[in-house]
Amino acid sequence: MIPEDRLRQISDRFEYLEAAMADGSGDFAKLAKEYADLRPVVEQIATWRRLVEDIAEAEAMLDDPDMKDLAEEELPGLRAALPQAEHALQLALLPRDAADGRPAMLEIRPGTGGDEAALFAGDLLRMYQRHAEARGWRFDILDLQETELGGIKEVTAQIKGEDVFARMKYESGVHRVQRVPTTESGGRIHTSAATVAVLPEAEDVDIEIAPTDIRIDTMRSSGAGGQHVNTTDSAVRITHLPSGIVVTSSEKSQHRNREIAMQVLRTRLYDAERQRLASERSADRASQVGSGDRSERIRTYNFPQGRMTDHRINLTLYKLDQVMQGDLDEVIDALVADGQARQLAEMGA
Repeated sequence: MIPEDRLRQISDRFEYLEAAMADGSGDFAKLAKEYADLRPVVEQIATWRRLVEDIAEAEAMLDDPDMKDLAEEELPGLRAALPQAEHALQLALLPRDAADGRPAMLEIRPGTGGDEAALFAGDLLRMYQRHAEARGWRFDILDLQETELGGIKEVTAQIKGEDVFARMKYESGVHRVQRVPTTESGGRIHTSAATVAVLPEAEDVDIEIAPTDIRIDTMRSSGAGGQHVNTTDSAVRITHLPSGIVVTSSEKSQHRNREIAMQVLRTRLYDAERQRLASERSADRASQVGSGDRSERIRTYNFPQGRMTDHRINLTLYKLDQVMQGDLDEVIDALVADGQARQLAEMGA
């Protein structure tokens, strides 16, 4: 059953926000954000209510001899549309992760597999860059450490746009690749892996870092194989002493490096706190799709067969070329739908 009292509370709140923005009372930006978040929910409520009213009116028409034929013609379609409208409303009413609307920090590191793992990490970076471009998101690389063969030792990027974290959070975990490496002369298939972490970007108000809790070191920045060495000590490394978290940034500007490193540090600390709270709320974290468990093997990319398999939802797509070009919507849509289904099941909907 749809909780009518909750629908009324949401509608009343939406009307209040609309009036508050019109008369200029309160923090407009804060009111506007909540208004925008509630709008799709209120629209879904209106759609469902109109359908319920149309059904009631058509059923009443059955008692009118002049309108009975019209009612009998309309009712089957109206009744058939009701379950879909109820399901759409239930999805709209699901609790939304407060971090879903935030930008995201993307971190990729090679796992097992040596040079091939580093090359695969580079392939994943390009995949996400193309996906961001296709969705109209902004993708900025904050820190990149490359290998001599053109692979990646470690990369941190920032992604900004609509619902970035809501969709990209499903990418956290171990990505496994099966293919013949370019360094393999015998044509044998190797299995390698890279780890992806997607973190919601922290705001200044989320995490307060005391100056005494960090140590800042400057060092010379270098590119792959020690090339392109700057003549000034521009790279910055920040160590958060209580947690032991270390972040680096190696842009040309030392001032900019400090800003980037502090932002990454705040984001990692914010994510650690989110993970801690989530663990307290759930006794079985491993069963949650999109939980952010970076030790979980989530996906396999099999190049000889042109196959990508997401192990969390047993989804296999034979379109690996498109996936590596950033066409991730089909798999992410399936993961979002699975996550919503789990939420509905937990709520007994």
